[in-house]
Amino acid sequence: MDTNIIDVMDEDLKNQIEKEINGMTFTKNFRSPTAEEWYIFLPNYKDPVTGGASGKTIIHYNLYDTKHIFINTTIIFDDPALHKSELHRLVYAISDEIVNRLVGYADTLLSVHSGENSYNAEYKQQ
Repeated sequence: MDTNIIDVMDEDLKNQIEKEINGMTFTKNFRSPTAEEWYIFLPNYKDPVTGGASGKTIIHYNLYDTKHIFINTTIIFDDPALHKSELHRLVYAISDEIVNRLVGYADTLLSVHSGENSYNAEYKQQ
């Protein structure tokens, strides 16, 4: 069986995703023994009020006994440009990379707040 796979992502969008992910940096704030807050800095997006971080990630660790750890991760993007529906793939790719770098794909409930691009997801190890 011959299958044709067509990549429908625009080359400019691919380049933009790569540039944002490669230039992404973080600053960590300690919140409590079971939670962390990270500020997200992207090359082309900023908080419109402060000119600083384009968003933040809050990681809350739910600790049940010593065997079960489940993580709730919330990503909030403050730059209104990242709220536009045409940037959904960019927001999704950046959010996926944030989870990869900060949580490592542990069992995680993810909530992304980015205007029209808001979504929920679940990462579960097999």
